Amino acid sequence: MPGWLVLLPRRHVAAVHDLTHAEASALGMWQVKLSRALRSMTGCAKTYVVQFAEAEGFAHVHFHIVPRTADLQPEHRGPGIFELLRRPEQEQVTADQADQIAHSLRAQLHGHPNAQ
Repeated sequence: MPGWLVLLPRRHVAAVHDLTHAEASALGMWQVKLSRALRSMTGCAKTYVVQFAEAEGFAHVHFHIVPRTADLQPEHRGPGIFELLRRPEQEQVTADQADQIAHSLRAQLHGHPNAQ
């Protein structure tokens, strides 16, 4: 999914309840900022903000911020969005596409939405 982001705290944290007030506040603000930027960039209907931190190798606090397009198939809505991660490699976002999205997102966050 173009624009799928992962937001994490600067230090290793195993569970949300272990975040400091400052970390929780900063992460919450970034969830909103990134959601707004993704909506502006992609025209998505909404963004999903998801946090499980249970998969082996990923048992640390991190938030998936995913642009949910209006035409997303019903089976991929809600938790089904994670099925998109199992798509064949040729259907996945390339490194070059990810770089372009990251540069556009940075420009959007810095108030230059038309910059590349």
